[in-house]
Amino acid sequence: MSNKRAVKKVKKRNPNLRLVKNDDIKPESRKNGLEEKLRFGKTKRRIILSAILLSFLVAVTAAYIYIVNNYTVTTIYVEGNVHYTNEEIIEMVIGDGIYGNNSLFLSLKYRDKGIDDVPFIQTMDVEVETRDTIRIIVYEKALAGYVAYLGRYVYFDKDGIVVETSMEKTEGIPQVTGLKFDHVILHDQLPVEKPEVFADILNITQQLDKYSMSADKIYFDTNYQITLLFGEARVALGNDIYIEEKIMKLQYILPDLLGKSGILDMREYNEDTKSYSFEQD
Repeated sequence: MSNKRAVKKVKKRNPNLRLVKNDDIKPESRKNGLEEKLRFGKTKRRIILSAILLSFLVAVTAAYIYIVNNYTVTTIYVEGNVHYTNEEIIEMVIGDGIYGNNSLFLSLKYRDKGIDDVPFIQTMDVEVETRDTIRIIVYEKALAGYVAYLGRYVYFDKDGIVVETSMEKTEGIPQVTGLKFDHVILHDQLPVEKPEVFADILNITQQLDKYSMSADKIYFDTNYQITLLFGEARVALGNDIYIEEKIMKLQYILPDLLGKSGILDMREYNEDTKSYSFEQD
């Protein structure tokens, strides 16, 4: 059917209908109509975006509230720490941060990394075991002993490398006396005349630890003869020969020496020796 016939048919059905040709529409009217459509489209898009954003914010808020309420840490295990108490370690990990007691945030914070730059500690790892339980694993620096120098305690490892200096003395680490040096540099070896002495120190501390003993001091004289101090009781071990055997026997003698002042002479070792002389001061 042609357009003219269609128009006639429509007019016949509705005589009052006025048909407007495109050519009869004024440019201003066309422009206003187009602008109206554009405004409507922009408003519609704005409403849709606002609804999406609102839904997103509601979802994020709900997730935040759920995480805060359901991932609060109530149980903390600490292992491997000697120089610091459990409370001090927990404070280092959790601190005063607003999310410090949330296991999920802690797992994200410490994922694939530990806590460094803490004196006496190599690193600390934080493991989240359950929603309310975390485990802090402390790896301390291996310390063989310390020397006093210019009012500070200088701690060194098995190779004599200075790993820390502190104004506070740490229990359980023996003081080494008699060594001669004229300076201390952090992360460098103590400049002693006989660097091999550090192997002796490590051996002594390991043997003492093996038999659950802890000396207050390890003294070397000018000939590097060794004396252990347990309070006021002194144990003369002599040179580094038979150190393991002497300390093994010392474990049975030491309980009787504690609280006494004097010297136990163990410089001469013989596997058949049943007793050693103790000279009280």
